[in-house]
Amino acid sequence: MTDVADQPLESTRRLDAIDRKILTVLQEDASLSVAEIGDRVGLSSTPCWKRIQRLEADGVILRRVALVDQNKIGLGISVFVSVESGDHSDAWLKKFADAVSAMPEVMEFYRMAGDVDYMLRVVVADMQSYDIFYKKLISAVALKNVTSRFAMEKIKSVTALPVPPMPAG
Repeated sequence: MTDVADQPLESTRRLDAIDRKILTVLQEDASLSVAEIGDRVGLSSTPCWKRIQRLEADGVILRRVALVDQNKIGLGISVFVSVESGDHSDAWLKKFADAVSAMPEVMEFYRMAGDVDYMLRVVVADMQSYDIFYKKLISAVALKNVTSRFAMEKIKSVTALPVPPMPAG
């Protein structure tokens, strides 16, 4: 699957006001029927369905998922892990990216600009689980520094992107 960021900028400019409304509705509740979505955006079912299909084919809609409360399934700890590397070669990055991507505890993984090289968001059940994860992480490849920051409280967490309005002109 290609990353949306890899797609040409024109693909987002082709989105009209109705496409943008559809995206907003789907991000609120992807379980709605096509008829319900159509009602909310002012379309009948068939044109709405065709637009959703096009948005999926164009890679604007990546997938539809259920959001799960991490605490209710026993994953009560969120950790933000900063990683600094002494090696910035393509071979090292591939090995590191493959290892981290295979770790189910890692929810997000970014290459950063600034004082750290990589940032991970990790969810685990408890401190012992984090220790097991940490040992797995540091044994995967050579790392210069790993800093763990434990979240005390989640204040805001959203999945819906703020769909920008149509560009003027």
